[in-house]
Amino acid sequence: MLTFASSDRSRTRVMKPPVKERFKTNIKDKECRRYFWVVLAGKMIGLATVGALIFAFLHFFGAHAGATTPTDPTVMTGQDHLSVNTQIQVNAINTTWTLITAFLVFFMQAGFMFLEAGFARSRETVNVLLECVVDTCLCMLLFWAFGFAFMFGPGNGIIGHTWFFLNNPPTTYPGTGVAFYAFVLFQYAFADTCSTVTSGAMVGRTGFVGDLIYSIGVSGFIYPILGHWVWGPGGWLGTWAHPVPFHDFAGSTVVHSVGGFVSLAGAMVLGPRIGRKFKRDGGGPLPPHDLTIAAVGAVILWFGWYGFNPGSTLSAIDYGGMARVALNTTLAASAGGLAAMFFLYPRFRKWDLGISCNGALAGLVAITCPCFWVNPFGAVCIGLVAGVVVVLGVDLLEHLRIDDPIGAWPVHGLAGIWGTISLGLFATGQYAASGPYGPSPDGFKGLFYGGGGKQLMVQVFGSFCMCAATFAVSFIMFKLIDMAGILRLDRDGELEGMDLYEHGTTAYHVEFGYGSTSMSPPSDDGVTVGSHKPVKTE
Repeated sequence: MLTFASSDRSRTRVMKPPVKERFKTNIKDKECRRYFWVVLAGKMIGLATVGALIFAFLHFFGAHAGATTPTDPTVMTGQDHLSVNTQIQVNAINTTWTLITAFLVFFMQAGFMFLEAGFARSRETVNVLLECVVDTCLCMLLFWAFGFAFMFGPGNGIIGHTWFFLNNPPTTYPGTGVAFYAFVLFQYAFADTCSTVTSGAMVGRTGFVGDLIYSIGVSGFIYPILGHWVWGPGGWLGTWAHPVPFHDFAGSTVVHSVGGFVSLAGAMVLGPRIGRKFKRDGGGPLPPHDLTIAAVGAVILWFGWYGFNPGSTLSAIDYGGMARVALNTTLAASAGGLAAMFFLYPRFRKWDLGISCNGALAGLVAITCPCFWVNPFGAVCIGLVAGVVVVLGVDLLEHLRIDDPIGAWPVHGLAGIWGTISLGLFATGQYAASGPYGPSPDGFKGLFYGGGGKQLMVQVFGSFCMCAATFAVSFIMFKLIDMAGILRLDRDGELEGMDLYEHGTTAYHVEFGYGSTSMSPPSDDGVTVGSHKPVKTE
């Protein structure tokens, strides 16, 4: 026996006999034998369970979805989808068009940065800008590694499992005639948009490490897997009601409602910012720190939408469809901006810039789903309703005491639902489309054009499934990150200001009365911002 002593306690270490001798001794004891067999049985059961789960996973994700007809791209399986590529050559004009519109959609990131930073407080501007930059970088690597495979790779009705790390791609993305890598870049820009929408509702109190982790969850898993349900080859939601499948031309649901409901879950788990008082408690939204850049950001987003919607035709040859989509996009945005402004005016007798910007964005979100299949009159109606919806959505968040500084859920979540449902009302039946966005060889009519209610019910069901699944998975994800203690910034950091506390600098320097590293910006909401003093300038 060896004994080790310390000043405050003594510890004894007993030299144990060899394992072989201990086993011979213990096996003679009845309780030891019983314990041995229980532990061994438990381990065997555990190994068998893990093996069964692995087998079930591989079997499930290796299956193809349902009976299909290879000639109908709406219901193609994975192998059918691949075989179509042998019949389609690269179309240089369509590939060029897809690349140009991908660049336009990518430029929307500048709009998001301006919009979110302008609506946020000055002391969190750097944080907003860095989050958008990092989300953009992170999303590309995730989409390259497995996001694109999950979403657009042939697989089954739930998830794709082909082209991980973009290995062994075909010349064109099957069924499009567009070069494979051009299609990947275009879809990456969409994925990046969904990820950036999320950050808008979580401004001002999300720790940067927490932001990185949830961005991986959104860009790498939530968006691509749920997106496969609608846009992926053989996705169950895009094929279940054939020949009247769920339609989402450019992403009112797949991109915007998904991003909006991830935002809602994040805002609920985070809770409101310190000092935020809601209308029912005698307060109201905190004022934006720079409406100039917020308004410029909204217009940049509008401009980028000309890649988002017309680009989703994947065809510059379809000049009629491309032009109609662009016109409908513009009409809906215009109607949405004016509707929100006029709807809010009677409350305060003021013409509000912020709600006008969000109204225009809501119109853009709403028209994104039906833009190909409605006429200009329908686009105006859809935009007008979207402008009202966004104001009512902000009111609902105030009533529920949910802090969404940018209005991400009303603009993207609610307007996305409305836009998806509106297709079942305003589709004229005049226009047919083909490609991965819900082909309709013979066109289809909405309720207002004599088509009955079947398409409307399919749209309602599809929107509900996507929004419910998104919210449930996102809420669990944010709860787990929050339990780890890395989702929300601590109180001292939030009061001092995220820019100084997390990044060691501010967006505005001595021209605005404070330095970049040693002083914090003044408070925008009456809450003390640490002990730093602003520097007076001459």
